[in-house]
Amino acid sequence: MTRIRSRGVVTTRHLAAVLVLAACTPAEPPPDERAAELARRHLIADTHIDFPIRRHFQPDAVGPMQSEGQFDHPRAVAGGLDVAFMSIFTPASAAEAGTSTDLANSLIDAMEEIVEDAPDRFGIAACADDVDVLRDSGRLALALGMENGSPLGDDAEHLDHFASRGISYLGLTHSRTNAFSDSSYDTSEPWQGLSPLGVATVRALNERGIMIDLSHLSDNAAWQALEHTEVPVVATHSSLRHFIPGFHRNISDAMVEAVGAQGGVVQINFGSDFVSETAQNWAVARRGAVAAAFGVTEPDPAARLAFDAEYRQAHPYPYASVGTVLDHIDRVVTLAGIDHVGLGSDFDGVGDTLPEGLKDVAAFPNLVAGLLRRGYAEDAIAKILGGNLMRVWRAAEAYGAASGNPPPCAQAPGLSDRGRPAPGADRENAV
Repeated sequence: MTRIRSRGVVTTRHLAAVLVLAACTPAEPPPDERAAELARRHLIADTHIDFPIRRHFQPDAVGPMQSEGQFDHPRAVAGGLDVAFMSIFTPASAAEAGTSTDLANSLIDAMEEIVEDAPDRFGIAACADDVDVLRDSGRLALALGMENGSPLGDDAEHLDHFASRGISYLGLTHSRTNAFSDSSYDTSEPWQGLSPLGVATVRALNERGIMIDLSHLSDNAAWQALEHTEVPVVATHSSLRHFIPGFHRNISDAMVEAVGAQGGVVQINFGSDFVSETAQNWAVARRGAVAAAFGVTEPDPAARLAFDAEYRQAHPYPYASVGTVLDHIDRVVTLAGIDHVGLGSDFDGVGDTLPEGLKDVAAFPNLVAGLLRRGYAEDAIAKILGGNLMRVWRAAEAYGAASGNPPPCAQAPGLSDRGRPAPGADRENAV
C-alpha cells in the first residue's frame, strides 16, 4: 500500500484521502480492452494490401464479410483500419505480354468503382489530406500504391497519367529485373542496381510528390534510390533480414539504419515467410518438392492445389505469431528509432501464411495489445500504427508541391481541373 508521510508519520487524514482517490480513479483496463480502444482512437495505415488483384478475379469481394481473403469492409471497421493502401500490382508476366499499363488502369478503375458503389463506406485518398476528410466522415480511405514500375512503360511515358490518377507510392520493380531496376529475387542483376531510367524516375517521382518504395529492390538498387532521392522513402512491405539471413527480399540492418537516417519508414510485412526463419525454410522445402513433382512445366492449377493440400497435410505449416512480428518492430526501433517503423501487412498477398492472431484486417488490436505488453507508450503506438507513414507521405507531397506538382486530392473541389479523371469518366482509351 502507498504510504503518505507527514513529518515521518502516516496520518489518518492522508490515508483516508488516498483511499478515496483510489476508489474514484478507474483501474487501468486490461491490454486487450485498451488495445481495442487505441485502435479506434488512433489512425491505422496499412501500406500494402493486395486486394485489387484479388478483386480482379473475385469481383464481389468487398461488401459483406468474405469467406476468402483478408480484407473487406466489415473486418476493416472491426480492426480500426483507416487507410488501406491498395496495391496496384502488375506481375512480370503482364510486362512480357505488354498488358501491364492496361491492367494497372483496370485495377484503379475497380477501386474507383467500389467508391461509386458504396460512397458512404469508402473514398479514394489521393493525398494525405484526403485521409483526414475521409476519417472524419467515417469512411475507409483507399490509397493507391503501384507495385512494379512496368505500367509506366519502358521510358516512363505514363508517369504523369498515373500520378494524376492518385498513385501515392511506387516500387520500381517486382519479381524480375525490368527497365527501371534489378529485383531482390533476380540474382543476375544486369543493372547492378538502378538503370539510368530508374535513376531519372526516382527524381521524377520526387518532383511529383510520390513516395518511393524500396520493397522488392535489390540491395544495390535500394542504396542507389537512397542516394538519389531528395525526400524520405518507405519500404512498404518488408521485414528484417536479421531474422532470416540470406533472404534478400527483406532488408538489412544497415538499410534500416539508412532509411531512418533519411527520415523514412520501414513498414513491416506480416507474412510468416517474412518474419520467421522456420516458415521461410518450410517455403524453400516446398518449392523444392514442387520442382521435383512437376519439373519445369507449370502445373495445372487444380493439380497444384491438390499437391499443396497434400504437402501441408504431411508437413504442417509453421505459422509465426504476433510476437514474431513484434520482434521485427522492436528491432527497427532499436536500429533506427520509434519514428521509422510502421505496418505493411501484405494482406491478400501472402496467402495462407499469416501469423496466428494476425489473419486479417480485423486483427490490428491484437498487434496493439502486443505492443502494450511490451511496454510501448500510447504516443509510440500511434506512430507505429500510422503517424510515421503520414509524416513521410506529407514530406513527399511538400517536395512535389514545391516542384510545381500539388497532389491531386480526391476529396477536394476542382479535382477534374487538375487533370484527374472524375469518377465514372469513360477511360476506354486511357493509356
